[in-house]
Amino acid sequence: MATVQVSEAEKVYILHGIRDDLRVDGRGCEDYRHMEIETDVVSNTDGSAKVTLGHTAVLVGIKADIGKPRPGVPNEGYLEFFVDCSANATPEFEGRGGEELGTELSNTLYKVFNNKHSVDLKSLCISAGEHCWVLYVDVLLLQCDGNLYDAISVAIKAALFNTKIPKVHISADEEGGKEIELSDDPYDCMRLDVENVPCIVTLCKVGHRHVVDVTLQEKACSVASLIISVTHTGTVTCTRKVGGGSLDPESIFEMTEAGKRVGKALHAPLMKLLQQEESLGKTRQKVGFLG
Repeated sequence: MATVQVSEAEKVYILHGIRDDLRVDGRGCEDYRHMEIETDVVSNTDGSAKVTLGHTAVLVGIKADIGKPRPGVPNEGYLEFFVDCSANATPEFEGRGGEELGTELSNTLYKVFNNKHSVDLKSLCISAGEHCWVLYVDVLLLQCDGNLYDAISVAIKAALFNTKIPKVHISADEEGGKEIELSDDPYDCMRLDVENVPCIVTLCKVGHRHVVDVTLQEKACSVASLIISVTHTGTVTCTRKVGGGSLDPESIFEMTEAGKRVGKALHAPLMKLLQQEESLGKTRQKVGFLG
């Protein structure tokens, strides 16, 4: 994970501000930085999204491919995650540093998203035990200024919302086998229900308080973090503690409650924004370097 050096005087300044619910950039402890979301930004994918959170930028592309269901769940499709930590984001991602972080992020994303409570995996089944849709989710970190998990989760939810999977028609061939035909009509497609797809909220323990959406400077003052994935109803689907420090049970309870509150409040405006952008169709103006 990208880090910065912070002097003792800076640490004291940051700690005292957070104690009084006033961070360096003027936010409260449970406030996010300005977030920009743009969908359908990569032409050769089935769904894509770019999210900018402060100076953290993430690009997600989703490609749907036909594969074989896993033995334990013959009537479900599945998701595969790959995270590429660009060395342009920070020099620390060069070589093995970026690979290790990418593997760590991929493993966490797999636990959060690849389950029947987050995505309707049964809708990805084409023919039970024989064929299913496999969604390959590629995440590219373009810039890193803290809070990667939250930015990635929002980008994945937006990309899944944007994903268009071709309709499949199954017919019998002359030998009695199954023949799969994909519709080439771009409007004859299946869309995923992303209402239950969770968003990740990362809370960092700084001093005696916990803060949401930390910058790299605030991260340097944190002893430990709690990663919580929360659905639109406030249900926690996954938790994970990161960092070298320890968290007492009371802090974990307080951070979990705050994560549920913040995560639940994040879903409604996110879905509203995605639906508004979808309604604009091709008339919407593309922004950023991908415009």
